[in-house]
Amino acid sequence: MRWLVFPFVIGFLGCGAEPPPGEAGPSAEPGEELSGGETTVFDTSKNAYSLSARNMTPERRSAFFVGNSFFKENWVIAPASTEGRDGLGPLFNARSCSSCHLLDGRGSPPLDTADPLVSVLIRLSVPGADAHGGPAPEPTYGGQLQPRAIPGVLPEGDAFVTYEEMPGAFPDGETYSLRKPVYSMASARGDMQPDVMTSPRVAPAMIGLGLLEAIPEEDLLRAEDPDDTDGDGISGRANRVWDAVRGATSFGRFGWKANQPTLVQQTAGAFLGDMGLTTPMFPAEDCTDVQADCKAAPTGGVPEVSPEILDRVTFYSATLAVPARRDVDDPVVLAGKRLFLEIGCGKCHTPLLRTGTLEGYPELSGQTIRPFTDLLLHDMGEALADGRPDFEADGREWRTPPLWGLGLQEAVNGHENLLHDGRARGFVEAVLWHGGEAESSREAFRALPAEDRGALVRFLESL
Repeated sequence: MRWLVFPFVIGFLGCGAEPPPGEAGPSAEPGEELSGGETTVFDTSKNAYSLSARNMTPERRSAFFVGNSFFKENWVIAPASTEGRDGLGPLFNARSCSSCHLLDGRGSPPLDTADPLVSVLIRLSVPGADAHGGPAPEPTYGGQLQPRAIPGVLPEGDAFVTYEEMPGAFPDGETYSLRKPVYSMASARGDMQPDVMTSPRVAPAMIGLGLLEAIPEEDLLRAEDPDDTDGDGISGRANRVWDAVRGATSFGRFGWKANQPTLVQQTAGAFLGDMGLTTPMFPAEDCTDVQADCKAAPTGGVPEVSPEILDRVTFYSATLAVPARRDVDDPVVLAGKRLFLEIGCGKCHTPLLRTGTLEGYPELSGQTIRPFTDLLLHDMGEALADGRPDFEADGREWRTPPLWGLGLQEAVNGHENLLHDGRARGFVEAVLWHGGEAESSREAFRALPAEDRGALVRFLESL
């Protein structure tokens, strides 16, 4: 049975309506603006995603800034005089974490479709599973396409996206258009396996990750309903993935398909896959058996990322704060919030959760947070399917992404592109791409009057 928390005071009014005499309209609950509890920051500038948890001590904040420096560090090719900062590649996507997570925010497809993808990577796999139950890598290219390489090593190639416009209209006659992405790859090392499966993944925003890790697993599992026993059409379930530290399967929290169990493993995996940097967790270079030039390339030692640097970057990622909600008392925002819940969006985008005790992170522990996610997998329909399994996630399932902070994405990153591949140009298109378990909510949104659709979008912009 699903377990959800709906702390909002639910109103009964449509957008712009006046309450009947003697009856109160909708209102914000106390503390609703505190998306990250006591960690919340009040900033609406381009740096809104780059600030530390507000309840950190000065000593802890110093460690945050050290982690920030490593997050922004451009790694160099080995051997180099900058000992401890070399070992980039041999194959890689970016030179630094911030190259894809600009200002700790969200990546985007390129404006010009003639340009290759940069902050959107392409996952690769073939049918079957690896030794730990994860996706089986493509034999020549591995688990993701890496378009850059150090001298003497052949890059793997570039990926591109073009779009097909799909026009549509709401029942009231207002028109819209959805852009359907079409991907292509210029692979440099020969043909991939004919049964290769691909999945584009945009770099997500970094905010609030430590708070998500601090939510007790048992609380999240209460929302599982894989067989839809309550008949509400929602059948969220956990992904069970390999935990390299524990040497066992564990609850997946991070990534577009919840394929990483912990933030430190997510960080170590990004170091290896995105920058070609080994860590104590993943000490072997990411070269396939047929990539002899990759295997023969010089390294920056084993590991290239020291335990201290891995810990600092993980600490930084864990303690990036979530910006506060804006305009929580605005009548239009309140009406939009009511509609968000009425049409069922809150069944997956859980409004409120509470963190437990996260060892080593007192500022993240015991916080009431408003992430708008259940961290579970949901069938999102064929239109959003990538057809690529990832541990227990099938080709139609995606983890519910948190919505907190999305209203400031344009201010931080200069675009409004949403969903796992950035195809949606704003909230309306994102909603209209929903299918599967979210189809009824999508159709309810389509049926709303234009004024109410605007109110719901206004609520999302306040997050």
